[in-house]
Amino acid sequence: MNTLTFLRQNARWLTAGMLLTFLSSFGQTFFISIFAGEIRETFQLSHGEWGGIYTLGTTASAAVMVWAGGLTDRFRVRALGAIILAMLMLACLSMALNPVWWLLPLVIFALRFTGQGMTSHIAVVAMSRWFIATRGKALSIATLGFAAGEAVLPLIFVTLMLTVDWRILWIVSGLIAIAGIPILLMLLRQERTPQSLAKSDQGTGMEARSWTRNQTIQHWLFWFMVPALLGPSAFNTAFFFHQVHFADVKSVSHIELVAFFPFYTGISILAMVASGWALDKVGTARLIPFMQLPMVVAFMIFAYADGPLGLWLGFLFLGLNTGVNTTLPAAFWAEFYGTRFIGSIKAMAAAVMVLGSAIGPGVTGLGIDLGVGIETQYVGVALYFVFTTVMMAIGIARARPLLPPRAA
Repeated sequence: MNTLTFLRQNARWLTAGMLLTFLSSFGQTFFISIFAGEIRETFQLSHGEWGGIYTLGTTASAAVMVWAGGLTDRFRVRALGAIILAMLMLACLSMALNPVWWLLPLVIFALRFTGQGMTSHIAVVAMSRWFIATRGKALSIATLGFAAGEAVLPLIFVTLMLTVDWRILWIVSGLIAIAGIPILLMLLRQERTPQSLAKSDQGTGMEARSWTRNQTIQHWLFWFMVPALLGPSAFNTAFFFHQVHFADVKSVSHIELVAFFPFYTGISILAMVASGWALDKVGTARLIPFMQLPMVVAFMIFAYADGPLGLWLGFLFLGLNTGVNTTLPAAFWAEFYGTRFIGSIKAMAAAVMVLGSAIGPGVTGLGIDLGVGIETQYVGVALYFVFTTVMMAIGIARARPLLPPRAA
């Protein structure tokens, strides 16, 4: 099946995935951090205090994701997606109307759980379950919503903040989220998988088994992958979370920094599409051990480079990793552990990644408060990704012989 035929036959389901990944933007760090300066000023918070609040709320959302993510194994996308989008709208309104600092952890929890957590989780699980032979292609197309959000929302909202109060912009965000419900319901009048419990023929994983979540957690490969799950979420999140501070360190204005975001997004889209195509051709096992090497290069550049050229190169390699990290991990769980229980398995993986996004801003914010410069911290981040690459290479090399012939 060529790409045009694939798109034409599956347009409604792929568009639903793109819609969900786009709307998840309102709970993603790159969007919330746009308002970091205004939030810190309004509630009189230091970098460390704001990072600690963000860590607390995000950690709570990771804990809830372990349970809630499994709901994708039980309910249809259109029903669960509509409920989560309504909750996302309420979370956006809570940020707009919140009068006191001590409610911020609850607000962050609501945004992270409904946006970064469940909305994106529902989309990725749906693509992993609905598509088998073309899973990589489906994931790369559906997750273009992430890239679209990163490309357009920061520039639009940072520009609007010049004339519009930041709280009003959160109300606008909530209205956009709720407007997605009728579109989702229209697109998914008929879902690609007819059974709500997804008990039809499913792809198996290692040893030709359909692994449960408990079996997955007890398997050694899961723990080889945990550092790699934590890393991009923690430090990509930290980078965007401290974007205002990073702009100050590099002596550029905030709006000049976010002007690089469309370039970063364009690179991530190219990497996303290319990795999805390569995934269908050669499989996850051959690709995933190397996916975090661009992060090593990106953070070394951000640590040492100055001026526009340095920022361009840094965002180039950051975008490469963002693209492949959107498709390969999602396909990894389906390929190595099967798709029958993919919702609950992916929920555990998502909880680990959300936990990483909680740790990154808190640790780096505390480091800034203690006088450890963000550039110095980024050298350590680069070394961390050398470690994750070694761990993945060892784990995948041991697990690959256990895969069915095609996946191996």
